[in-house]
Formats: sequence, structure tokens, C-alpha cells
Amino acid sequence: MTFETTRLLLRPWCESDAESCYRYARDPFVGPAAGWPAHTSVENSREIIRTVLSEPDTFAVILKERPDEPVGSIGVFPTEAPEIGSEPEIGYWIGRPFWGQGLIPEAVRELLRYCFEDKDAQRVWCSHYAGNEKSKRVIEKCGFSYELTCERPALVDDALRPALFYVLTKEKWEKTLDRCICMRYNPTIKNQTAMKETSTPRFQPERHGRRLRAMRGNPAGGKNTLEPVR
Repeated sequence: MTFETTRLLLRPWCESDAESCYRYARDPFVGPAAGWPAHTSVENSREIIRTVLSEPDTFAVILKERPDEPVGSIGVFPTEAPEIGSEPEIGYWIGRPFWGQGLIPEAVRELLRYCFEDKDAQRVWCSHYAGNEKSKRVIEKCGFSYELTCERPALVDDALRPALFYVLTKEKWEKTLDRCICMRYNPTIKNQTAMKETSTPRFQPERHGRRLRAMRGNPAGGKNTLEPVR
């Protein structure tokens, strides 16, 4: 299964991606903040692709302009927090040269659509270890709300660390879609640009979700780039 967004392809990892994976996952500023150790070699990355990144619903993050080079990873997995149960959680990382470009929020929004529409999830979670402000900003941009903090072991040192968990419900996600549709397309609303800047949440699903695509239609009759390619 492969997904496509405006700038990204999300596709399963291959062992041939090991060199690209190592290029970005060896950075000590990437893995340890997310709780896993920096990769030590191309072979180490290859082994992690075989044993971890080959799990279902785990995808390499690839820029369309660099189609042969994964620059990060994203996936959906059952959350490990006993206080929550086995509801879906989205996890991610991306190489440091690509920080601050909105790429991971773009990928997260597409996996939210996948969870809510294709998997019929009622709640989706994201989490970050205390102090990981970059991950926190991604989570907040995508519309999640803080729910709880609990201790979770980190692979980097096997120590228990406080992890902050955030949740987004299907109901809230759908209401956000409806609000964005009304504000974007209601001709009776004056100064819509200003309203979007002040009232529309940073989660902007106007580019995502089948409901919006159905309302807008596809006048070109071509394939919508946000549909999963199977």
C-alpha cells in the first residue's frame, strides 16, 4: 500500500533503502529524542528495516522530487500505553535537513485520513517524550489534544521516561473538515482570507479526506493524488 500527498510518497520500506535510512537515522539529534538510538551503520539500518520498519502500516517518507531516497519514516501501530489500550497511534521521524518544512504534518494528516476513513478508527493517538518540542508542535498542528502523561521505556537507554499522549477523535476530525469546507466555499462570508488565518485550526484537512474531494469533484477526471495507490 502506498499513499500520495502534495509533496510526498509514503510507501513500504525495502532493504535497498538501508543506505538512505542510515544517512538520516545516524544523526544523534533524530533518534534519541524519539527514544531510539542513532543507527550505527548501513547494516544496522538494514537490520532495523527487516525487524522494525517492515511492520504493517509502516512507511518510508519520500519527497516526490527525490523519489529514490527515503528521508524519514511514519507508521500506525497499537499504542503501547496500558492506560489507553490498543487504539491506533501514529509515530514518525524525519531527517534533520527536512525539519521545519511541514513534511511530517502533511504525512500525519494523510495517515489520519487512512485511520478514520479506511480503518474506521474512532480515536487516534500521538505521543512524544518530555522535552521533544519539535514533535509536540507537529502533534498540535495536526489537531490533537493533550490527554495524559505516563511512563514509557525508551529504547535508547531502557530507562522509563515521561511520555505525553495526545488524542484526536473521529468526531473532532470530521467537524474540522466541515468547518474548513464552510469557511473556504461560503460566498456570503466576507474577508474569508482573514477568517481562515484567525479561525481555521492549524490542522488543514482541505487537502485531505474523501468527503471534501466528493464536494469539490474532480473536473479534470483524473486520479486524485491523495487516494491510496494499491
